[in-house]
Amino acid sequence: MKNFGIAAFVAALVMASAAVAQVSELRIMAPAGPGGGWDQTARTIQSTLQSEGLVPNIQVENVAGAGGTIGLQQFVNRSTGDAAATIVGGYVMVGAIIANESNVTLSDITPLARLTGEYVVVVANADSPINSAEDLANALRADIGGVTWAGGSAGGVDHIAAGKFAQAAGVAPEQINYIPYSGGGEALAAILGGQVSVGVSGFSEFSSQIEAGALKVIGITAPERQAYLDSPTFVEQGFDVDVQNWRMIAAAPGISDAERAALLDVIGMMAASDKWNAELETKGWVNTYLAGDDFAAYLAEQITATTAILADLGITE
Repeated sequence: MKNFGIAAFVAALVMASAAVAQVSELRIMAPAGPGGGWDQTARTIQSTLQSEGLVPNIQVENVAGAGGTIGLQQFVNRSTGDAAATIVGGYVMVGAIIANESNVTLSDITPLARLTGEYVVVVANADSPINSAEDLANALRADIGGVTWAGGSAGGVDHIAAGKFAQAAGVAPEQINYIPYSGGGEALAAILGGQVSVGVSGFSEFSSQIEAGALKVIGITAPERQAYLDSPTFVEQGFDVDVQNWRMIAAAPGISDAERAALLDVIGMMAASDKWNAELETKGWVNTYLAGDDFAAYLAEQITATTAILADLGITE
């Protein structure tokens, strides 16, 4: 048993050394503004890979707009065949590509791995008269256009969550007054400034203001209460809204099988590290690691399902 442990340790060191030797540099595009979930994901990848000694040289670049599709277009145009180029994205980008009828899609890049999952929270300014899911539903029933929602891109997970709540409240989801923002920081400013009725996004984007008491949680789109948030779910308040965001990392199109394998090795070791999982816990993210061909198949299923959801919600034809 002792010898097996030593052998396993040596094998892990050899694998880590090989991966580091093959991946000496990474550039990560966060296709959104600073402060949002993709930006946080990219910078958490950066800090973890560097602190774990997996990749010594990493840079993060922000390219905001249109639910990630502007960044995606730039990434594809300039990164083909570049093994050091990566991009983060997720469920939001799937919906934005469909809603914006983007010329570039996720089939134009090289999927690597799903990394995290996160439920969506709906919040209001601390001074808002909306205190619960029932209050929000009643406000929508009284004047659906008078309730303004601040969230991410049109057709993304925030928009889908808002639409699903509208359905559960018995109002037409296509009539909600949804205002898309290119970054979490801009949406947060609108909510805090009282420019909108409610905000919808991942918990991590609002967590500091929730803890400070500047924002109150109206509900979370989880099937059951989460350990990181002492607030009721929409389900327990009588509204069937269960939506989970997920985030991924992908590589450039046109890289070799060996380059893809090296990136998968590094990302796999990162996802298994204590540092990464500690970061996820503080942000309210769940480790939903799924890599390689399995993730590519999952991604294809998500695209098909999201196309149907957006049509049902009247977001697309």
